Amino acid sequence: MLPRAYRLIRLSITLAILAVAAVVVIILWDYYTASPWTRNGQVRAQVANMAPRVSGQILDVRVHDNQFVHRNDVLYVIDPFDFKVRLDIAQARVAERKADLAFKVSQFERRRIIPGVAVSGEEKQQYEAQAAQAKAQYEAALADQRQAQIDLDRTTVRSSINGYITNLIMRPGDYATAGHVNIQIIDAESFWVDGYFEETKIHAIRDGDPIRIDLMGYHDPIFGHVESMTRGIASNNAAVSTQGLPTVDPVYTWVRLAQRIPVRVHIDTMPKDLQLAAGMTATVTVVTEAGTRRHMSTRDALRHVGDDLRHVVGHR
Repeated sequence: MLPRAYRLIRLSITLAILAVAAVVVIILWDYYTASPWTRNGQVRAQVANMAPRVSGQILDVRVHDNQFVHRNDVLYVIDPFDFKVRLDIAQARVAERKADLAFKVSQFERRRIIPGVAVSGEEKQQYEAQAAQAKAQYEAALADQRQAQIDLDRTTVRSSINGYITNLIMRPGDYATAGHVNIQIIDAESFWVDGYFEETKIHAIRDGDPIRIDLMGYHDPIFGHVESMTRGIASNNAAVSTQGLPTVDPVYTWVRLAQRIPVRVHIDTMPKDLQLAAGMTATVTVVTEAGTRRHMSTRDALRHVGDDLRHVVGHR
């Protein structure tokens, strides 16, 4: 009787251990495989590439690296001497054209009131045309003056956004070329997080789903929501060869790794003392409305396992 009791006890302990192991395996499988989360997340931000509208030597740099600047703050100043000269020339041309216009108009007005016997109609038309040409030349001179004034104003380069100067390497004495980027500003109002989810988890994610973001090195989480999902990623098989034909990889293993699909997450709330920087590593987790981790339903989990098995068997 006693040996039988010992066997029952050993069997009960074995079954209990197996049951606990099965529960642990299911929990771990759900935690690491089924639940919509990823450690492959990254903080992103828009960067404004600032380029001057005019060319010239840089006289003064008003900012330093990593400085926060507001919209319309002066970044640097280009030597304005040449542009001031052009503005003076344009203003002188305006004065000349204005005087010429007044003279041509007075000539036409005097002949317009003279009876037709003294001045022919053709002569009147000629003076009227000269007055019209003088008016057009005056307006063109005004336009040149406005352009010269704008170019002079553009020698003072200002920030177009609120953000942080990054990787500043310019110094006074450098030459600024119109249209060539020489300073970058990270838009302080554009931070978001990209979570790169496995394609097997994308079906469990919807626009608007609440998201928890855990940055590496920070204890307090950030919360946001799914803003959108990328509709396509690059394919190596879409590369074009020298003959214009597609280059297809001949290797096709029966075990295939799931592709990573970027999911854009809008940041809603974050700790006050947290300093975001583009490129930070983040863990992105889809959560419930209460903020707890969201798990797949049993049906979805079983379907997920079945899909994996079919993929493995089908590609052997």
